[in-house]
Amino acid sequence: MEHVHLAVEEDDLYSGYNDYNPTFDSEELENDVGFQQAVRTSHGRRPPMTAKFPGTPIGPRSLASSFGARLHMASSMGRPMTGAVQDGSARPMTAVRAAGYTSSLGRGSAFDPLGQSRGPAPALEAKNEDTPEEKIKILEKKVNDLIEESCMAQSMGALQVALEKAKEAGRKERALVRQREQSGSADHINLDLTYSVLLNLANQYTNNEMYPEALNSYQIIVKNKMFSNAGRLKVNMANIYFKQKNYPKAIKFYRMALDQITNAHKEMRIKIMQNIGVVFICMGQYTDAITSFEHIMSESPNIKTGFNLILCYYAIGDRERMKKAFQKLISVPLGIDDEDKYIPSNEDTSSNMVIEAIKNDKLHQMERDLKTLTEKYIMTAAKLIAPAIETLFATGFDWCVDMVKSSQYVELANDLEINKAITYLRQKDFNQVEAVETLKAFEKKDSRVKSAAATNLSFLYFLEKDYDQADRYADLAMNADRYNPAALINKGNTVFVKQEYEKAAEFYKEALRNDSSCTEGLYNLGLTYKRLNRLEEALDCFLKLHAILRNSSQVMYQLASLYELLENPEQAIEWLMQVISVTPTDAQALAKLGELHDGEGDKSQAFQYYYESFRYFPSNIDVIEWLGAYYIETQFCEKAIQYFERATLIQPTQVKWQLMVASCYRRSGNSQKALETYKEIHRKFPENVECLRFLVRLCTDMQLKEVQDYATKLKKVEKMKEIREQRIKSGREGSARSRREGRESSAGSAAGISTPVLISPKKSSVMDEVKAVSQSESKHFSPLLDSGRDSGRSSSSTKGERLSAKMRSLPGSNEPYEASSPKELDASYVDPLGPQMDRPKTGVKKRVEDDDFADEELGDDLLPE
Repeated sequence: MEHVHLAVEEDDLYSGYNDYNPTFDSEELENDVGFQQAVRTSHGRRPPMTAKFPGTPIGPRSLASSFGARLHMASSMGRPMTGAVQDGSARPMTAVRAAGYTSSLGRGSAFDPLGQSRGPAPALEAKNEDTPEEKIKILEKKVNDLIEESCMAQSMGALQVALEKAKEAGRKERALVRQREQSGSADHINLDLTYSVLLNLANQYTNNEMYPEALNSYQIIVKNKMFSNAGRLKVNMANIYFKQKNYPKAIKFYRMALDQITNAHKEMRIKIMQNIGVVFICMGQYTDAITSFEHIMSESPNIKTGFNLILCYYAIGDRERMKKAFQKLISVPLGIDDEDKYIPSNEDTSSNMVIEAIKNDKLHQMERDLKTLTEKYIMTAAKLIAPAIETLFATGFDWCVDMVKSSQYVELANDLEINKAITYLRQKDFNQVEAVETLKAFEKKDSRVKSAAATNLSFLYFLEKDYDQADRYADLAMNADRYNPAALINKGNTVFVKQEYEKAAEFYKEALRNDSSCTEGLYNLGLTYKRLNRLEEALDCFLKLHAILRNSSQVMYQLASLYELLENPEQAIEWLMQVISVTPTDAQALAKLGELHDGEGDKSQAFQYYYESFRYFPSNIDVIEWLGAYYIETQFCEKAIQYFERATLIQPTQVKWQLMVASCYRRSGNSQKALETYKEIHRKFPENVECLRFLVRLCTDMQLKEVQDYATKLKKVEKMKEIREQRIKSGREGSARSRREGRESSAGSAAGISTPVLISPKKSSVMDEVKAVSQSESKHFSPLLDSGRDSGRSSSSTKGERLSAKMRSLPGSNEPYEASSPKELDASYVDPLGPQMDRPKTGVKKRVEDDDFADEELGDDLLPE
């Protein structure tokens, strides 16, 4: 009991737990002199003390601690220390074999844990590719690579290359199967690889429109029971039958695919049912199509199905169901975020950076495209059903507008109102006042709608040639939305018609700055530069426009016209050939080609294009005139007659075409037919001098009795014509004299001096005579002169008339009497002006104001300029 201590209150029950042997103190090792010396020198690597005799325990030895005390420690249970020598052999060290120690090494052997003393490792054995397994792996890799290359080529549009790669992959895959069978591993055939090869081959056949081959490839997959879910490919087969317009078989395969797809794949089933409805529409079975579409709208409504349902109801004429379908269409949820999400806030910088990054990403573009497509379907459906759901078009359109205003597409209501006004204008019995009033109602709306309405009003007034109103509404549209390119173009058009081309060009340029894809602005800018004679800049505009509109015949024609103005007929012909390739029936382009080839001296090619132009548009007088002149020039007058007769039908009041018909008969030697034609012309135009002259000539040649009658008529007509010309001349002289006297009197009154005017009509100077002669000549060669130019005429006009008559007596280029001399004609009748003067020949262009017709410059050898 003396060794038993009872716990008292003052004793600590947990004392002694923090006591430890100072030998194991590692915190003071840095200050332990003995330990540091052992680390720095070989003192610590001395071999441990061992017993002299085996089995004898080690004698006690002291270990110095950091406190200087000596502790006597012996091996436990009298066991020898590790590494003690027993029977002269080292103790096994199996516990440290992983670190490089082995029991076979004796004491003092070198430390080599990595085995570097054994030398370098032997080289790797070469891979043997001759084994069947390696050959199969290499072939499989080639097949996969070919499938990838085929898909990549198809994505880049190289359909033929994609098909070749797919065929090669099929050949490699069949070789792979044969090799597996030969090696005895037929059970390990890669079915996924076979499926991929066949499906890619079928797809490439479809893309290349090789539908029978594609169907065969799909049949191989569908009939193979080892392929899981192969029944879905019947959808692809149905699509092919739809492209081949084999609608009953397409529906059959769609339904077979629908039966093999479980309800878990709801979206896939909806798409197949939508295809079935579309096929029924193509077949005209609208009731069956309505059944499919109504099921889709009840299960998973979407925009396309709703629009197709409205089309079916419209086809069967069901008004009430059209209204219900339209209400369903505008209630379809789009599932896209609001645009306000992409408006950055001023507070959070990091969120603004995120918004800026996602504002134009592919997801946002997809959302915008979906919204645009939805608005297009709603607008089209409203314009389609508005005249059908009510007796009046306006009532139906108003109902559609009210429905849209109460839906999530409220911003479309204004667009529908504008479309209502435009539809008014497009109707045959349109009420223009109603359309204008509808558009004017938007003047007090928000800026975007106001700009659109004002733009339409401006264009409407522009078409009516009310340019002031068009300019007013163009300004209104620009003030509402300065960045509206259509408003700027309308403003430029109103300035263009006022011939202010520089201002018009500025408006067109501003429209292009706001919208670089505005083709109307670029086209109008090119026309403006063309009017300003800045041909190089106009050419640049139309070349840019041609890069955008590759098949626009108008753009190519403008390019040809510019090259013609730039005196480059080769380029003009090349661009016109492109016009013909796009619109081969363009008669104007064909006639222009004929004109250019004629200018180049290629008559045969010009004739070909003129003839083609006449074939497509046989009412072009210029083409008819050229063709008739061509046949006359080539001595085929009989063929020229049909063209001049057609010209007579087109312009029956123009005597020259009938004279050309008679001239062709006369040139071809048919004098009797020519005489009858001239008589018919004389009956219609009894005062035509040319016809009477030819009648006199023909009657003289044929020795007919009517020659004296026609000669007498010819004298009367020429006398009347001369009197008429003198009356016109005297009227012009009187008006010129009165204006001159008025100017002199006004000048005298302004000076405050009364100056007497000396009038001497009997006298004239030499200069006055010269002036009178020149004015008399100009009267014949330029009949549309100002009356002020005749103010210098005096009493010497008689002498001038005589000189002018002598000049007219010279033979002209359009001499009608090419086979006879004037003497033969003088023998038939007496010249009213006397024997000393010859009558003027044709070839002088005159204007007779008192007659219902005017003699044109005409001759037998009439050729186009």
